[in-house]
Amino acid sequence: MSTIPPTTHSLTDLLTAVTVQAQHGPADVRVSGLTLDSRQAAPGLAFFALRGAQTDGHQFIAKAVEQGTAVVVCEELPAELNPATAYVQVPDSAEAMAHMAAAFYDHPSKKLKLVGVTGTNGKTTCATLLHKLFRELGYHVGLLSTVQNQIDEEVIPATHTTPDAIRLNALLAQMVQAGCTHTFMEVSSHAVVQHRVTGLQFAGGIFTNLTHDHLDYHGTFDEYLKAKKGFFDSLRKTAFALTNADDKRGMVMLQNTAARRETYSLRNLATFRARLVENAVHGLHLEIDGRDVQFRLIGVFNAYNLLAVYGAAVLLGEDATEVLTILSGLTSAPGRFEPTVSEKTRVTGIVDYAHTPDALENVLSTIAQIRQPSQQVITVVGCGGNRDATKRPIMADLAVKGSNRVVLTSDNPRFEDPNDILAQMQAGVPAQEQGKVLTIPDRREAIKTACALAQPGDIVLVAGKGHETYQEIKGIRTSFDDKQVLQEMFDLLGK
Repeated sequence: MSTIPPTTHSLTDLLTAVTVQAQHGPADVRVSGLTLDSRQAAPGLAFFALRGAQTDGHQFIAKAVEQGTAVVVCEELPAELNPATAYVQVPDSAEAMAHMAAAFYDHPSKKLKLVGVTGTNGKTTCATLLHKLFRELGYHVGLLSTVQNQIDEEVIPATHTTPDAIRLNALLAQMVQAGCTHTFMEVSSHAVVQHRVTGLQFAGGIFTNLTHDHLDYHGTFDEYLKAKKGFFDSLRKTAFALTNADDKRGMVMLQNTAARRETYSLRNLATFRARLVENAVHGLHLEIDGRDVQFRLIGVFNAYNLLAVYGAAVLLGEDATEVLTILSGLTSAPGRFEPTVSEKTRVTGIVDYAHTPDALENVLSTIAQIRQPSQQVITVVGCGGNRDATKRPIMADLAVKGSNRVVLTSDNPRFEDPNDILAQMQAGVPAQEQGKVLTIPDRREAIKTACALAQPGDIVLVAGKGHETYQEIKGIRTSFDDKQVLQEMFDLLGK
């Protein structure tokens, strides 16, 4: 991939949109790069001291200065100031970094039609479908998602749902340089609170839904709601704000936005309206704005995703009929209700990223709607460590309610003991349902057991990790791909 040629900017120019409380040291500094990692600090660079959940960048200012950094941006000035270094004191380092990164890369978001997708579930599917759709429409298109970042068909690995503000603006600048006219990105609640998307100019925002997630970070549901709403509050009047009118928090998102307010719905009056005609194993049949369309995607949740994507495309000026024609042939994002069928016994394996109660309920509900009465559903599910623990018993309870057999297993335990997580999940299993639940901490063995239990034609759901190709245990990531392991077990067991 081509890279942005090195350039320098005056510190004064980079501070145009920044609230500066105090400034010390040389004022005529030229800045050749930005970093929030003191280990990368070097002459010509601006170092940002960010306060994080684990570490405080202010502790590393001295190290950055020692390594010759040209500028330090911080909320608290150190006791000793190096006369050769420019110090900029600001109310919020993360916010300042976002504005300075946008300026450093010459405001790339203003040169694109940038659309952000936020909500608990459906972000990746919507962003991915929009990327695929606009590629088919003939545009050069960027994608920023949990699964991967892309410039047209070229993949750039993703590490977070939304990269930090420096990396994000660098990626957008690369997209501009590559000739992209549109970019579609997921906007997480963390990204809003941490100012990762501050300073970006969006052409539109999409809200999918809001359910129980990330309370470990936000503390309360109201704070989580506020974070999502913050994205819409920041949209300009030239942008569109497209919300799910069927979600009970959908209209809340539009309360304070300056953007054009638009809605989509399967149940209520809305700008973009659809009627569900059929939800079957071969796909969805919808009537959208008076047009009959068959889609390859399955499930009511995907009916909402398709409707959101259709609405956004029309709001971006595309022809409605052409959009629906292309959408009817598209497949979903990797790890989102992704099926694999065994060769001999036709057992259907479904890999899905469902890692929240609502997402798991949606997937199991979809399976219930499309399965035959003779088909048993065997679900393999776990919960991640060092994340919202309150959802663990709920996830187990939902799995039991929607399945004939359940295998509770390890997800990404991170720094927690997998057995502790599993004990919390088991607490959600009703006493009368204990007999249909197995607990196997080893995820590979759990998938193997589920496949062994499956009779010809049954359905094995492996939930929680979806597109992820690793398992994270005590800070170490080892290779683990649910879809690959599922296929291996089909082959091993002669399924």
